[in-house]
Amino acid sequence: MSDDTRQGIWGARGGQDRQGQLEELGLPLEELVRRGARDILQRAIEAEVRVMLDELASVALIDGRRAVVRNGYLPAREILTTVGPVEVQVPKVRDRSGSGVKFNSALAPPYVRRSARVAAALPWLYLKGISSGDLGEALEVLVGEGAKGLSPAALGRLKAQWSEEYKSWAGRSLAGKEYAYWWVDGIYTTLRESDDPKLCLLVIIGVTADGTKEWVAISDGLRESTESWLDVLRDLKERGLEVGPRLAVGDGALGFWKALDQVYPETAHQRCWFHKMGNVLTDLPKALHSKAKAGLQAIWMAPTRTEANHAFKRFLKRYGAKYPKATAKLEKDREALLAFFNFPAEHWVHLRTTNPIESTFATVRHRTSRTKNCVTRSTFLALAFKLAEEAAKTWRRIRAPEKVAELLAGARYKDGIPVPDDPPDAQQEQREAA
Repeated sequence: MSDDTRQGIWGARGGQDRQGQLEELGLPLEELVRRGARDILQRAIEAEVRVMLDELASVALIDGRRAVVRNGYLPAREILTTVGPVEVQVPKVRDRSGSGVKFNSALAPPYVRRSARVAAALPWLYLKGISSGDLGEALEVLVGEGAKGLSPAALGRLKAQWSEEYKSWAGRSLAGKEYAYWWVDGIYTTLRESDDPKLCLLVIIGVTADGTKEWVAISDGLRESTESWLDVLRDLKERGLEVGPRLAVGDGALGFWKALDQVYPETAHQRCWFHKMGNVLTDLPKALHSKAKAGLQAIWMAPTRTEANHAFKRFLKRYGAKYPKATAKLEKDREALLAFFNFPAEHWVHLRTTNPIESTFATVRHRTSRTKNCVTRSTFLALAFKLAEEAAKTWRRIRAPEKVAELLAGARYKDGIPVPDDPPDAQQEQREAA
């Protein structure tokens, strides 16, 4: 081929590329992003099938031909993503040996019509008070016109699927499980049941032996009801959780604490400092809030229990005479507020508040107003479960996870530092004294 011919061909191709670029310049940003996503997704799926074929390259027929080969594409389909609908074509393979080898893309599994991120948004939108009929419109604003296909009937099928997933999770065996810590709370949402608008979520997050956080319970009931919490804890025990956590962290207003003493009496109590500070400050003038916060912080930031008790006394002396209600709220939970001193210092930042639960349900917490979303109990729990399941994907282990195993093995701590076992001489003296 002559140089002139090559130049002519490349010149023509360059002209076509420039024409395509000029056409794209007139497209809105969203469409450009969507096209880019489609190209990336298609290339990734092609890479998936190549990896599979490479792994099976050594499998051959009697005549030496490869047993598994490419065989065109499945019909194109759209997947609803956070950048809008993206069209993909999944490759097919042919297994000439008849052993039934098929290619299923992990990125675009069979029958999937919406990405995991969009599916995760549905329960969140519903919990925010958007009705079934309006979900399609809400998603259309977020991801474009491709969301119009999300009909109330399709949402109904999704909710039924979520309910089944929740039932399976809520009935799982807990035999052999052991938790170092629990965070506990009752969470209100905008949703209501037709005959009980006060229904709320009763939730527990636990820390396992390797420092990982996981959901222990997601149930429903009355936040301040001991009976509701008894149902939750007894269910955990019936499913195999014989031993409670070493420490439970929660708000003092919960009916949980009386229930805990009945089911897992060995568990220590830790009151949430965030809630306690809010309760104390409500009985102090706003002009004093800044100084009072500093005084309370001096308690829970103290390096030892002794120093914390000194700061406790200073606060009671400063505000007790004029504001006895505020100091009484603090004094009545003194031991439960300082329980964290008997656990590893590296974990204190996690144990002083119920922040893991607060942050997970920040978008729906304490919304008690009645809305048009009246749901069944199963839907209520399924939606909450899907929201919680999505939130758990972003959780990290607690600090110094190796300390958790030591704690579960029986290690004791004072002021956050391990306490050595009694030496043999001391043990002998104790036996003689007895």
